[in-house]
Amino acid sequence: MDHLPVADRGGPVPTPDSRHPGSESPVPSPQSRTTGPRSPVSPSPLPRLIIIQGPTATGKSELAVRLAEEFNGEIVGADSLQLYRGMVIGTAAPGPELTSRIPHHLIGIVDPDATFTAADFAREAGEAIAGILGRGRTPFVVGGTGLYLRVLLGGLIQAPAGDDELRGELAAWADRDGSAALLGELARIDPETAARLHPNDRFRIIRALEICRITGLSFSQMTRLHGFSEIRYDPLKIGLTRDRAELYRRVNERVERMLASGFVNEVKGLLAQGYSPELKSMRSIGYKEICRHLTGELSLHEARELIQRDTRHYLKRQQTWFFRDAPTKWFEYPENFASIQRAVEEFIVS
Repeated sequence: MDHLPVADRGGPVPTPDSRHPGSESPVPSPQSRTTGPRSPVSPSPLPRLIIIQGPTATGKSELAVRLAEEFNGEIVGADSLQLYRGMVIGTAAPGPELTSRIPHHLIGIVDPDATFTAADFAREAGEAIAGILGRGRTPFVVGGTGLYLRVLLGGLIQAPAGDDELRGELAAWADRDGSAALLGELARIDPETAARLHPNDRFRIIRALEICRITGLSFSQMTRLHGFSEIRYDPLKIGLTRDRAELYRRVNERVERMLASGFVNEVKGLLAQGYSPELKSMRSIGYKEICRHLTGELSLHEARELIQRDTRHYLKRQQTWFFRDAPTKWFEYPENFASIQRAVEEFIVS
């Protein structure tokens, strides 16, 4: 999902990366190839790792496995939905054909009704990365959840714990007047954060207002005061992109493949295990539409079109997020695989 810094239920909250506008289809600069063995990441003042990021349907999972095979690596997932057990088809989680080739971490590690915050990810990913480095191997952190990557690299702000009474008051307001009314209030007191949130993103709107009321500071003010105080790694950021029209085509085809691979049965199985369609995990793109199909609210054709549409919208938000993330080396994959190899090799042997 297109996560934003107000997503957690209290506790640490991420700082933002510096923002630089990027073009819609960045063209990678040529990389000069280095010589020497493909060895694990060399010693550095900070632990070194390789990030593979970018919007959905760009081939991140496959690329990560190819690079990990060549550069003695292991993979740490950075996707907020692929970490749920039993949610495989609808999240496009790497299947056995990839996980059997290279060890993967943070894939299918919690139940769909578990609470898993960005702070949890930073902790779990940090432990996985430390283990990979301890084995003399190269960590590849792979995913499209920008918030997870941000907290891993940029640190966390200590935001206040949730206030149940205040949260209930805000939720009642949303029930009465709609989430758009809360977003309007947030825009009045914290326009920067409000501009990054969708009117339907009720949870994050409430969390942002909660932070403002408890601390007397807007979330934007908190991030500026915090800065980057917990930089823990020296990363190489590889970004995958391509023309948006081509990405839209890939998204539509991916949804067709999901449905053909048994996505409906996957959701049926989750519901049969007692997981509520109101869970945060089950309200994600794809799962909520299939739940509505299974109750008779949507035909399968209608559900498919909604999934394709909402995934395209999500992809657009991902592009906006990642293209502002500097420094990132952008490539189209698989066309520029050789250039990606050279970039990784230069980073490893430098």
